[in-house]
Amino acid sequence: MVKFENITKKYGNVNAVKQMNLKVNNGEFLSLVGPSGCGKTTTLRLIAGFIKPDEGKIFINNEMVNNVAVKKRNIGIVFQNYALFPNLNLFENIAFGLKARKVDPKTINKEVDKLIEIVGLRGKEKSFPKELSGGQQQRVALARSLAIKPKILLLDEPLSALDAKVRLFLRYEIKRIQREFNITTIYVTHDQEEALSISDRVAVMKDGTIQQLGEAMDIYNHPINKFVADFVGISSFLNGEYVGKGKMKVNSNIIQINHIPNKKINSEITVAIRPEKIEIEEIIKDFSSKIKENILEVSIKGITFLGSMMRVLVITQDNLEFLVDLPAARFSWKGGEKAYIYLNPEEFVFLEK
Repeated sequence: MVKFENITKKYGNVNAVKQMNLKVNNGEFLSLVGPSGCGKTTTLRLIAGFIKPDEGKIFINNEMVNNVAVKKRNIGIVFQNYALFPNLNLFENIAFGLKARKVDPKTINKEVDKLIEIVGLRGKEKSFPKELSGGQQQRVALARSLAIKPKILLLDEPLSALDAKVRLFLRYEIKRIQREFNITTIYVTHDQEEALSISDRVAVMKDGTIQQLGEAMDIYNHPINKFVADFVGISSFLNGEYVGKGKMKVNSNIIQINHIPNKKINSEITVAIRPEKIEIEEIIKDFSSKIKENILEVSIKGITFLGSMMRVLVITQDNLEFLVDLPAARFSWKGGEKAYIYLNPEEFVFLEK
């Protein structure tokens, strides 16, 4: 278990981490996501002990570790650049931490052999880093971190230097191995899709603070503010005025939005809707059973092919823009053509400022 109590870390006048409270449960896979400079890597370095907090307390298994040396925290770390020893072969790289701890050779051979099997590198034992692909080197780095049986595994953007296909394969390998070892894992990435796909929980960070912490599906479906809605996935936003009876005014449109929180009439309101939640049709009569106010005439402004999906940018006559996702097999429009979209009142998410 890892716990932050009111942790602050400053670099000059900049709060890299600001009054952070965080608890990572035993065996949990937590991802820290956010734009560059949001404090993700600083958080990881604080846990590892590379830097000390200016304020607050850090606990590992209920022991305060603010002044505990890096080597005494028993933490495995996997970096973006692998950090393998070029003069040691695969077997020797994985065995390095065990040898440093003066583990007997028989145990080293047994443990390293098991890890080579787990990370799928059988037959590469005598290969040097330069003879391995990027994905293979990253698996060696992971095995080396696991060899010392750490309490916690920290991964700092471990897949960012790899091509898309290898990244996809390794993200699931990392999750599989994490489950097999039942090791508390904290994973830093700027790739929100990566975080959503493998994490038990996700912490979305901005300016040294956690904006939202929760399960991946909950954060995607119920973002707390505009930053989270925009960073995790893609959304279209409507800013307008609440006019009562579950409706908002946006430019010249009155749109039914339902599920109104305690909002006063004529107060400002912001809602978001995901592209896959917007329906699109060629003719308006296809929406004959829908709420009339939420049917908008649009023109096709842009089209992006995403393999099995098409992402369409549409614009209304009063310049409201929406992104719409639909199966490629259903797509038949061309740029500039007219269409109709339907905004389901049940699919809007209310956002804090």
